[in-house]
Amino acid sequence: DMAEPIQQLTRNNSPQERQTVPFTLIQRKEKLGDLLYEKRQYGKAKWACIKMKEKQYEQSICLGFMKLMRYICEQNSSGLYLGITIPIVTIVHTNESQSEMTQSVTVAYYLPEVLQDEPPHPFDSDIIIEEWPTTIVYSR
Repeated sequence: DMAEPIQQLTRNNSPQERQTVPFTLIQRKEKLGDLLYEKRQYGKAKWACIKMKEKQYEQSICLGFMKLMRYICEQNSSGLYLGITIPIVTIVHTNESQSEMTQSVTVAYYLPEVLQDEPPHPFDSDIIIEEWPTTIVYSR
């Protein structure tokens, strides 16, 4: 099922073609020279998002990522490969009291700068285009 998206990604994506999501570094935490995490601020932007709720957290992330890859690799209204942006963001959801993680996760892909004004529409109705406000992200 993923053979075509993987071939497309391999054909069209060398490391220099990956666009890093623009951010401002707020904090960097290291221990003995190893990076533990970064606290980053991302500006307002449009993201392609999919919310998944499988039995296992890892399954939700994996399936969400695969659906986003199909969108990136031509299953969109432009019919074109959109290009990879990094990182792909995973949002872990918690219950109302924020005391426990739920099975629900959101996997999100930053739309490249050239697509921010008019993002291609996904063919998969589970994928939605959202405009996120300025956001703080912890990255490792």
